[in-house]
Amino acid sequence: MKTMFRGAGFLGLGGAIWGNAAYKLKASELTLRPPGAVAEKDFVKACVRCGTCVEACPYNTLMLATIDDHTAIGTPYFKPRNIPCYMCTDVPCVPVCPSGALDLKTIAREVGGKKTDEPDINKAKMGVAVIDKDACLAFWGIQCDACYRACPLMGTAITIEFRRNERTGKHAFLEPVVQRDVCTGCGLCEHACITEKAAIFVLPRNIATGKVGEHYIKGWEREDEQRLHNLKEKKEKETSPEDVLNDWEDLLDDD
Repeated sequence: MKTMFRGAGFLGLGGAIWGNAAYKLKASELTLRPPGAVAEKDFVKACVRCGTCVEACPYNTLMLATIDDHTAIGTPYFKPRNIPCYMCTDVPCVPVCPSGALDLKTIAREVGGKKTDEPDINKAKMGVAVIDKDACLAFWGIQCDACYRACPLMGTAITIEFRRNERTGKHAFLEPVVQRDVCTGCGLCEHACITEKAAIFVLPRNIATGKVGEHYIKGWEREDEQRLHNLKEKKEKETSPEDVLNDWEDLLDDD
């Protein structure tokens, strides 16, 4: 009996430790998810850890997270430096998802402004490639366009800008530039980078991109001015009658 209770105690302790570790690893901001993944906090809740997307991937890109992977245990993710997303046109990992954690609507092909039932892998937003200019050979003046050539949207997601090399006076810098609105985060560029540690790497969009704020506008763009106008109208409509009365009371008190 003592041995049995002692064993049960150890099992309970082990379960508590495992549960605590699983709770702490419920989400990681640096995890790259498959194409079509919903927002991270919703993804972790929706994913049932079934592994069907992992089985459907023909390139073994996707893996199920373990306790050593610093993310939600059992959820699918990938490491571009090892195996990137090879941008399958039929996106086989998405339609097999039974829970909606991978949503076909997020990458649906549009025809005439309307979404269809067909996937468009170029609409995937798995992350954004970021370049470390200090480590990138192209910014040293050494000709390298490995990431540019590897990009499946070459010339669109990654472009090349030419800049005169003042050091030599005879050559030019061929500098890669990531167009974040087009980049899918597939990681083929990171996989192809020739430096020891990739000078171009993919980060989740919420980490790689900043946010200007609604009150800043591009005065030279008519659409952005219209956005500010719409924002003002929205705020005016949201003003409650109580706020108006309070404003009048404040004015009367000032008088």
